[in-house]
Amino acid sequence: MRKSFDNQQAEQKPKITRRTFIERTTKVAGLSLGLTFANPMQSLQVLADTGNSNGSSSRKPLLIFPVISDIHMNANSDQTFEKFKTTLKQLNDVVPRQDAFVIVGDLTDNGLMPEYEKFKSAYHAHKQKSAASLIAIGNHDYWNDLPEADAQKRFLEETGMPSIYYHKVIKGYHFIVLGTEDGETEGTFSVKQIEWLSEKLKQAKADDPTKPIFVFHHQPIKDTIYGSEWGFTVNRDLFYDTLKKYPQAITFSGHTHYPLDDPKIIHQKDFTTIGTSTGAYLWLDAGRIQGEVPEGADILNQALVVEVYQDKVLIKPRDIHNNDWTREPFEISYPAQRDKFKYTDARRDKKAPFFTRDSMLSVNNEMTTATSLSIMFTQAKDNLLVHDYKIIVKNTENGKVAKEYLGFSEFYKDPVPNPLTLKLEGLSPKTTYEVEVFALDAFDNISANSIKALGRTKEGAPAANKK
Repeated sequence: MRKSFDNQQAEQKPKITRRTFIERTTKVAGLSLGLTFANPMQSLQVLADTGNSNGSSSRKPLLIFPVISDIHMNANSDQTFEKFKTTLKQLNDVVPRQDAFVIVGDLTDNGLMPEYEKFKSAYHAHKQKSAASLIAIGNHDYWNDLPEADAQKRFLEETGMPSIYYHKVIKGYHFIVLGTEDGETEGTFSVKQIEWLSEKLKQAKADDPTKPIFVFHHQPIKDTIYGSEWGFTVNRDLFYDTLKKYPQAITFSGHTHYPLDDPKIIHQKDFTTIGTSTGAYLWLDAGRIQGEVPEGADILNQALVVEVYQDKVLIKPRDIHNNDWTREPFEISYPAQRDKFKYTDARRDKKAPFFTRDSMLSVNNEMTTATSLSIMFTQAKDNLLVHDYKIIVKNTENGKVAKEYLGFSEFYKDPVPNPLTLKLEGLSPKTTYEVEVFALDAFDNISANSIKALGRTKEGAPAANKK
């Protein structure tokens, strides 16, 4: 389980105190940096979740299978090859009896034969023999300059799958695997394939309307889960409306590389859909200081473990790179009823994050330049996850807002850094600024309190624009 900010801070040696925090920062000559602390709060929310940390049950599951995606095997590097082997070995340790093993697309970077050979050498050596293989094709598996039909033929020959989209019943449960039909990044699911999906859903419901139906496809359905801005738009509504009739359906998608840590990775409205993260490298929301592919993004490696019981499905997110569970499992009750869904927009978290009375913010003068300030501050707290910080920088001479920034809390790191350091660029030389920081959670709830400090950029001219 990823540790809370409280536990991480307690384990730091030496412990970050007010004195050591201030000693890490400096003062501008003749100007106090205005180190401030958050306003005292009358009461602090209880942060710890209750329950078993890995969601284990005294009963044995009726069906169990891992789901991974976006391996991105590369012909010129062994990094993802080694990560894939680690994934298979670790999942064998935590799930010693698997009924199936599911991969939701982008096995390869470019659909090349050497990449498939690497994939097969690892998969055949470490996959459990009794586990059924269910593998979907992704857009990267088309990027080999072959005609689409030939790229599909290669995928089928190298994976042993029966078709680009297919259906399998395992221990009485229906698995429907869909396939994007070309190399377009957004993804393409034809009317023909969606009509086929409709028939298989009807068949699964007729077989047993109380059981979950598992559906797998590479690109997510747009406007559902975290990262679904990368989802498909062509035939999107037909695809969604086909699934809409089946609240027992759970769809798994890859493609986005967005981490499982964010609670929006699961979405429920008419049915359940969940993202599967990546076995290769991290991708994130646009518009943050750290960028969409932040430093160290290639460390991330995550997976899902699905446990099926008579009355529920547990979906357990795992950090392969950290050899631990990422967070509490998602739990879906069966028989499925929409009014009992937990992860709907209406029932999502409404509690805002907050800075405690001991929170600290300062400007690191040693890292400050003529056009940037480097700030360091204590992370805020939240009952689920602090996702971002909104930073407002005002020019103290005229009181106007000079810049606004969004920065990740770096929740995707193990351990999460505390204090957090962010660089605020694009400022004017030799200028005094007031920096104010607010915290936001994954659902854009913003903290009622903030922390502030003063900082001054150094002398010097901004770098000239190069032609």
